[in-house]
Amino acid sequence: QVQLVESGGGLVQAGGSLRLSCAASGSIFSITPMGWYRQAPGKQREWVARITSGLYTNYADSVKGRFTISRDNAKNTVYLQMNSLKPEDTAVYYCNTWPTTRDYWGQGTQVTVSS
Repeated sequence: QVQLVESGGGLVQAGGSLRLSCAASGSIFSITPMGWYRQAPGKQREWVARITSGLYTNYADSVKGRFTISRDNAKNTVYLQMNSLKPEDTAVYYCNTWPTTRDYWGQGTQVTVSS
């Protein structure tokens, strides 16, 4: 059973930065494409970024140029570096496989960006 645990969220002013981490259990992590997702209050969960086992990355248009996804297979961890944060980035951030696996959703980590 795979478990994903997100951390690194917090309260930051607009223009600031945060680095999120997602620690994964399970031996298949290194070959599994991973993604970051977010859900803002009153909105549906949306995809933010993904990274393949071969380190190919792509991003939602709303975060392109500001966010960077990376992974460390030795640590079974995927990261999301978020720079130039905006109030509209406020959301609970989750990691999951890409495409998503229903049973892998964790608790997420709250990111709040104040104006």
